[in-house]
Order: sequence, then structure tokens, then C-alpha cells
Amino acid sequence: MSADPVASTTANVPWYRELSGYHWFVFIVCTLAWMFDCLDQRFFVLARGRALEELLGNPEQVKWYGSVATSLLLIGWATGGLIFGVMGDRLGRTKTLMATVGAYSLFTGLSALSVAWWDFCLYRFLTGLGIGGAFSAAVTLLAEEMPTRARPHALGLMQALSAIGNISGSLLGAVFLTKSLSVGWSILPDGEFHGWRILFVVGMLPALLIVPMMLYIREPASWLAAREAARQGQAAGNQVKLGSWREMFSDPLWRKNLIVGVLLVTAGAVGLWAIGFWTPELIRDVLANSAKADPATGLVDADQLRAHQDEVASYALALQDVGAFLGMIAFTAITARIGRRKAFGLSFLACFIVVFGVFGFMNQEWQIYLFVPLVGFTTLTVFGGYAIYLPEIFPTRLRSTGTSLCYNAARYLTAIGVFTMGSLTLLFNWLEFAEPFRWAACSVAFIFLAGIAVLPFAPETKGQPLPE
Repeated sequence: MSADPVASTTANVPWYRELSGYHWFVFIVCTLAWMFDCLDQRFFVLARGRALEELLGNPEQVKWYGSVATSLLLIGWATGGLIFGVMGDRLGRTKTLMATVGAYSLFTGLSALSVAWWDFCLYRFLTGLGIGGAFSAAVTLLAEEMPTRARPHALGLMQALSAIGNISGSLLGAVFLTKSLSVGWSILPDGEFHGWRILFVVGMLPALLIVPMMLYIREPASWLAAREAARQGQAAGNQVKLGSWREMFSDPLWRKNLIVGVLLVTAGAVGLWAIGFWTPELIRDVLANSAKADPATGLVDADQLRAHQDEVASYALALQDVGAFLGMIAFTAITARIGRRKAFGLSFLACFIVVFGVFGFMNQEWQIYLFVPLVGFTTLTVFGGYAIYLPEIFPTRLRSTGTSLCYNAARYLTAIGVFTMGSLTLLFNWLEFAEPFRWAACSVAFIFLAGIAVLPFAPETKGQPLPE
């Protein structure tokens, strides 16, 4: 049988040339929705301390209430992901994406008007609902609109560009956090509209995305066909439903894919959050040891050392974001060539080697600028894979639900895992290990090998159309 000349010709064309103007429009809107989602997350990380210090009036309580606000955001994130995941299958991809963007924009803006710790935490929980739903809505819509060959490239690039949201959040934080506007509003504790409030006002701007979504983005043809098939099936007495958790857990194939997806995401997410938990401490430890070893640095004074540690950490974490962007781009290119399972395997192995090496052996200041970006590069590669792979292992009627379940069930498991990080450090301290946090990080690195162990059960989806 002769080869299909059309397929042969298409295979020689760069993936982006397969896209129409409408494809590009959908890509841009979905990417911006997810990028602004990550921007909002970075705003919270930067503004949390200053906000609670103003609202509480007691700096000693900031750390505890900060953990409360963070926990509520994460709970809202996971809960919103599950709710909007089902909505994406039942109400439509575009409508759900509009709802998630509207939710995180509205409640981010309301956070700027907080007058006490409790309403600040409430707004962050409600913001989390929208943040959690945006990922599955965006990747499902984009996956269903893209041509088969272009799909992994578009999804991987969308995920990679989320790092631009983080970087932009850091830059905007540097601009606005130290600013203040005298507005004289009696509702505010001191009548001043401080920089953290300005940041949250800026966080309302993504709501403008709703207008082009409402006017120009239609529901994918595959979802419309699935909805019609479900209606016809129900009319004939069949129990066919969109976004059905019952079908997800009762059908052996989809249940297996769900378990695989949850375990893959958990391996990457636990590793990422744990390493993120210890990376600032690693940077400070390296700088403190360098200052002790070389008094000529002039960093003997505790205040000078702390200021230097803060400065280096800010630069290093910005470079880590750049590394994350490049890592997700790399995964996209690799998986298009060698397939999903091999790309995940290489990525998890690289995560293990790099994390073990960096936390085991990094001890010079110059190494920070090389190895911290490398940590970002490796630990974020698999997140590019999640955006590509999760929509590919579920049928249209369950795609949003399945993608969201994988991402957010893993988030609940990750929250439990991260909760134990401090205890793990205490364990190695009790065992009298020097620099116990390094040993704790190296022990957590084995979670990446657990991710590799899941891969024999994962279906390969390279070059295949989305399951209907």
C-alpha cells in the first residue's frame, strides 16, 4: 500500500504551519488564561506577608496566619479543580474557562479590599476555586481544537509560558510592593492603599479575557458531538452522562488511566513542592558557610549576611523560573520525537540525579547561579508533560473531569506529603545528621523514581487522535 501523500506532506511541514488563525486565537486565549492564573499565584506569595502584617497589626502572628491563608488557597485550588472539571464536561469548555477566569479575577480584586485576616483568607479560598479550575479547562479546550500533530507542541508551549506569568508576577511585585497611595478610605486600617493591594487590583485585569472568549471562541466540535451522543443515549434509555464520576471509576480502562495520571502527577508535584520548600534554605546555608569560610567577604555581620542571602535568593529563584520555562519547552520537543512514556522516564531520572546532586554537593556561591536554574529545569519538565498527556488518556465526555481529577487528587496527596517535610528534617536532626535538610531533600528525591515505576502501566499516546 502506498503512503498517503497528504500525510507525508503534512509531516514535513512545521507543526505551527498547520494552525489556522482560529487555532492561534484559541491558543493565545488559553495561554493567557493559564499565564494570568500563575501570575495571581505569584502575587499571593509576594503579598501575603505584607498583607497580613497590615491586617493583623502584629508581626509575630504573620507566619501562622500566612500558613492558614496558604492552606485555604490550596484547599480552594483542589476543590475548584474538581468542581470545574465536571462543569467542563457538562456545560462546555469555553463556558467553564470563562467562569474560572472570572472567579480568580473577581476574588483577587476583592482581596485588595480586605480589612481583616479572616476576609483576606476567605477571598484567597474563593480565588483558589478559580485558579484550580483554569488548568483543566484551558488544556481540554486547547487539546480538542488543535490538529493531532500540533497538539503536544501547543499544549507544552502553553504550559511553558506559565513560567512567564511567574516571572511577570515577580517583576510587578518589585515595582508595586513598595508603593503606597493615600486614599483616605475609612474602611482601610490606616487610610493607605499599600502596594500589596495595588498588586491584587492588577490581578483583576485577566477578567478582560472573558470578552473575546464570549464573542469568538466556540465549543469544540468533539464536545458538541459528545453532548449530542449523550442526549441520544439518554433518550434511548442508556446511562450515558458527560462528566460522570461513576463511569470514570467503574470503567476499567478509564479507572486505570486515572490511577496512572494521579500517580504521575503526585510524583512530580510532591518532588517539586518539597524541593521548593528546601531550596531557599539551601541557598542561605551555602552563603552562610561561604561567609564563615572566607571572612574577607565582609559578610560577618548578621544583618549584612541576611541582606546578601535575600538578594541572592531573589536572583536565583528568578533564574529558576527561567529554567522551568526551558525545561517544559525541552519536554515538549522530546516527547514529540520519542513518545510520552520515554520522555517522562528521562525527566523523572533527570530530576532524581539533579536534586540528589545539588542538595548533596552544592557548597559554593557561584554554584547557586548554575544549579538552582538546573533544579527548575528538571523538576518542571514533567509539568509540561502533564498538560500534554492528561487530556490524551480520557474520552471527550470525561476529558475535563479526568484531567482535573488527576491534577487535583494529586494536589491533595501532595498537601499531605508537603505537610511532613518539616517532620522529615526533624527526623534527620534527631538522627544527628549534619545539615539535616539536605538529607531530607535527597530522601524525597526517590519519589521521582516512583514516577518511573508507574510508566509501564501508562498508555503511549504519541501520534494518536484523542479518544472519543
